[in-house]
Amino acid sequence: MRRATGGGAALLLALFACRPPAPRFTLLFLGRSPAASLGDLSWAPDPEHGRLVAFDRQLRVTRRISNPRLATPMAVTPLGTTALLVTERTGEAVVVDTAGGGRVVREWESPDVASLYAAGGGRVVATRSPYYVPQISAPEPDTAPLIRMLDTLGRPTGRGLATIRRPATPLLDFVVNAGAVAVGPDGAVYYAPLVRDEIRKYTPGGQVAWTTKRGLFRGGSEPDPEFLPAKGTELRLKKALVNVALALGPAPAGQLYALGSDDSAATRLRVDVLDPATGAILTTRHLGPRETAVAVDASGALAVFDTDSLIARSDGAAPAAREPFAPVFALPDPAGDTVTLAGFRGKVTLVNFWASWCDPCREEFPHMAELYREFDRKDFDIAAVSDDVDSRSMQAFVRRYRPPFPILVGGGRMKQIYHYRGLPYSVLLDRRGRVIERIFGFGGADEFRKLRETIANEVRAP
Repeated sequence: MRRATGGGAALLLALFACRPPAPRFTLLFLGRSPAASLGDLSWAPDPEHGRLVAFDRQLRVTRRISNPRLATPMAVTPLGTTALLVTERTGEAVVVDTAGGGRVVREWESPDVASLYAAGGGRVVATRSPYYVPQISAPEPDTAPLIRMLDTLGRPTGRGLATIRRPATPLLDFVVNAGAVAVGPDGAVYYAPLVRDEIRKYTPGGQVAWTTKRGLFRGGSEPDPEFLPAKGTELRLKKALVNVALALGPAPAGQLYALGSDDSAATRLRVDVLDPATGAILTTRHLGPRETAVAVDASGALAVFDTDSLIARSDGAAPAAREPFAPVFALPDPAGDTVTLAGFRGKVTLVNFWASWCDPCREEFPHMAELYREFDRKDFDIAAVSDDVDSRSMQAFVRRYRPPFPILVGGGRMKQIYHYRGLPYSVLLDRRGRVIERIFGFGGADEFRKLRETIANEVRAP
């Protein structure tokens, strides 16, 4: 019996040992954003939740970083061995230390209306962002650089690669010259304009090494964007969205991956795999409607996933530890009485920052009032902190809208203290004063429906 049992155990062990190892992935794109590899983790922006997420080699979320300075992160690129250079939708850059608890170590303003950043080979570059594209922009001189070179503090060095392309309508300079960018480990720069069927490689010295087209337009040429007849006050533009994002794969192959579009509205996406040495297209993968995350395995094969399912599955499996809201406040109300954060402990609390001059704040107040009346005061409260410098404007606003929830006077100092990018900005806290989620801007009724569900679940939690 012992011999038979031993043999069975050996057989089971042999069967287990023969199992193929789980595939190991490197994430290339999440949604329409490029990911970045640091060590064994792939980092990607999650703009809907204002955070960065890190995936292990099995594409499980292992870390999350949120910060008031991360309002709507759209792209990430490595900056050294532990830092990420993050592109905000508005074009600012944020440098996050992933080894230092996710703290923001510095940030800088965009050199363009809105910029997209990439780094590699000891250099930092910026292009006009494809994530925020004004329909109209002031014409630029035809000597303006297409790709700006920056130092590690975000300051233009005075050098650049190539010059912008001038469209027939100069007001469309930004649209025509916005594009995706990536930098190789040797300092070579890859650029793909948003509205042209073209991908280019620039050598570290600035020469064009190759140009690749995919033949997306009949006859091999494509028109410049042009204005359509306006609808009332709405300006309309005819354009084809071609290139969305670029990413370089892991060594040793280090292939270039271009996330692009099969249709003019970028509703049907594709991934083209290019040889970075020659620009030759090695293969093309057309993505389905829900295939919005793209990864590559150790053999170089592409794998696609549904972004929402990927994050939702990981969020459920590995909930993030909640951080305390800081710094705590002690602020006067309009009557001059001091209100402290500690006074809200034991309740789920929405801390809202607003100002009388902020139109979205004005739209948000009726939704907050409805939310405030729906829940019992022992369970839920709101602290609406005005960041008005002019107290008279704040008082006039309060008299006009008569909010039922507490109003606190921030005196124009709140942005410097809490580092948010714009108003309105809200932070939902649990009963222990820890951050449940951050809310950037005003998302309308749908956003408040989701917020109501979150509050109701939190109120019911033990």
